[in-house]
Formats: sequence, C-alpha cells, structure tokens
Amino acid sequence: MARRPDPKKREEILSREHLDELAENLAHLSMNAVLDFYQRAYRDCRIINSHTFPPARAIQELVQAWRQLRKWQQH
Repeated sequence: MARRPDPKKREEILSREHLDELAENLAHLSMNAVLDFYQRAYRDCRIINSHTFPPARAIQELVQAWRQLRKWQQH
C-alpha cells in the first residue's frame, strides 16, 4: 500500500539562486572533480525499490553536473 507523504516533512529543493551558485562552483572545478560530483549525485539518484525515490535535491545536483559536463564537451 502506498504511503502518504508526511505533511510536516518538506522535501529540500534548491532555489534558483542556489542552482546558479552550484553551476558557478562547478564551472570552477576540474573535469575530474565534476565527474566525481556527477558520480556521487548519480548514486544518490538511484531508485532502490518501489518505496524509495531520490530526493529532488539529488536530481537537481545531477542535472547541474551534467550541464557543466555538456558545456565542456561542446567546446
């Protein structure tokens, strides 16, 4: 049976300002450091079973790392 989300517990979501700051920070790291960040975020985004889903923040971090890696690939 599906569980209802706890209304008292809010999921942490990065604001636009925090996303911009993360993108800026990733742009100043080395390729290997961003790859390490990406791999950690990718592990955090795994769906382990039907009751466990990744937090929104982990998905946001994964996307930001992916975007930075794509920028470098296109140049």
